[in-house]
Amino acid sequence: MASAGSGRGPITGINVTPLVDITLVLLIILMVTAKVVATPAVPLDLPHATNTKDIQVVLSVIVPARGQVLINGDPAGDDDALRLLVAATLERSPGARAVIHAEGSAAHERVLHVLDRLRSAGLDKVAFAADPLPPEGGHP
Repeated sequence: MASAGSGRGPITGINVTPLVDITLVLLIILMVTAKVVATPAVPLDLPHATNTKDIQVVLSVIVPARGQVLINGDPAGDDDALRLLVAATLERSPGARAVIHAEGSAAHERVLHVLDRLRSAGLDKVAFAADPLPPEGGHP
């Protein structure tokens, strides 16, 4: 019979050290990858809870396919009137936000124009409202 030290006999034991090393390396790679994947690609500015004294002002901006842009239900007029209205709102409430409600048939360029005017007036917190699509073959 050959002895275990001569290298000619059957292997009776398994060296688990390389197996543990590879497993730990794979675990570290998995943890780093999961951290990168879980990080959101788009930073979100979520609203904070308000106290009863703090009331958050939200401008409702409606962009129809045709006609004037409406802010809180009132016609905004031209770009200067829109800028003045937003500036007055920001003066009263610096934390004001805007929600843009655009009709589905409104031109993309028109919506972006309104968004640019809001941002140039100093209103950086803007959200978009969306209506759910009607079911297939149905009407809203």
